[in-house]
Amino acid sequence: MTRPFTDAERRLRWQCRRGLKELDVLLEPFMEEHYRDLDPVEQELFQRLLAEEDVDLLSWFMQYLQPEDPDMDRIVHVVLQRLAS
Repeated sequence: MTRPFTDAERRLRWQCRRGLKELDVLLEPFMEEHYRDLDPVEQELFQRLLAEEDVDLLSWFMQYLQPEDPDMDRIVHVVLQRLAS
């Protein structure tokens, strides 16, 4: 049984709701199913990722562009890999 979300995690879960369906279908399931399994560094990167603009997130997740920041590139790949499995 998984532990309930903390208050901070509930706020992050809300931030995953972007209003752009393409992002919602990636970010919300990732938060629900994989976020709690990340190491603390990756959790911090995911939090930083959610502060990015939707247009950038969409470009990165659709792999049209690669983030210039290596940390953002890392967490984008983590999200895509975890959702693919």
